[in-house]
Amino acid sequence: MVEHLSARQPLDLDALAPDLDSDRRDPTLTLDGWRKFVDSPAATFELLAEPEWQGLCGSDRYAYDEVRISYHSEMVIVATSAVRQVARQGQMLTMLNRREIGARRGLIVSGAQTTGKSTALKQLGRTHELMLRERYPGRFEGRIPVVYVTTPPKGSPRKLAAEFARFLGLPEIKRGFNTTDIADAVCRVLTTAKVDLVLVDEIHNLNLATAAGEDMSDHLKYFIEHLPATFVYAGIDVEHKLFTGVRGKQIAGRCVLIRTGAFPYQDEWRSMVATLEHALRLHRHQPGTLIRNAKYLHRRTGGMIGSLSHLIRGAAQLAILEGDEAITRKLLDSIPVDHVPESEGFGAGFA
Repeated sequence: MVEHLSARQPLDLDALAPDLDSDRRDPTLTLDGWRKFVDSPAATFELLAEPEWQGLCGSDRYAYDEVRISYHSEMVIVATSAVRQVARQGQMLTMLNRREIGARRGLIVSGAQTTGKSTALKQLGRTHELMLRERYPGRFEGRIPVVYVTTPPKGSPRKLAAEFARFLGLPEIKRGFNTTDIADAVCRVLTTAKVDLVLVDEIHNLNLATAAGEDMSDHLKYFIEHLPATFVYAGIDVEHKLFTGVRGKQIAGRCVLIRTGAFPYQDEWRSMVATLEHALRLHRHQPGTLIRNAKYLHRRTGGMIGSLSHLIRGAAQLAILEGDEAITRKLLDSIPVDHVPESEGFGAGFA
């Protein structure tokens, strides 16, 4: 419990949100940013009791609301069935590949936008790294067990190698460096650092119908063959874009496929709504409001977890800024969701 504070005492935000970093998050595309993501505990915030909250004024009220807004920008990671399945398959493949000297099996997470692919990918990496830290506390220094990169759009082998180099913080790549030299340097660093898991997001940017895409695919294969690691990819409708032709069939033949998609209006959807509602930190919100509107939320978002999270977190922030301190149907109606659910007819007009 938070220690009671009188209105005359300075507001101790560290007591209310001990693990909440109000600063902007660094991108996870560098080793430093990735480590900060892994080290960050789940967001927490304890609401002040009614008398203390009512007694806030001026800078204290502003600071209190600002930290709550930061909290709701992150709030909670919902452990969906997709997140659990990716974690289970990813863990199994890293164990299977541990002493493999031939072609290692990989994992592809494929689905539409806002279905939780990147979240599942990052949670797999975070869980794996934390597990290794706990298992080998005295032997972790200098180790880089997880690498997270995105596939560059209209990319080339050089751009792909540069993404790995940027994650590792290698010196800036100059024009005189050829692609093979960059790739070899990356492989040497990662082999020395005992990499286990290489996460490649936005893999749909790899276009095998172009010469540049074919070259980048071959270069990715080079990394796969030279790094003793499990590769996990995530992208939009990958099986329809990459599993064609000789190169596509090579990728498909070495990977397990997990599809993500819209959640049906069933128990899991209602459970996700309940999880998000339980995480709200608003002073006037009536518990159970979102659960009673679970069907409406499903229609607004098309069953997309990313759209659901966006809608509820945005509504919570507006409820704080506008002073209502509660999420209502009227407030939800006023917030546009992602273009895909809206364009497919899942608008605020649905009952």
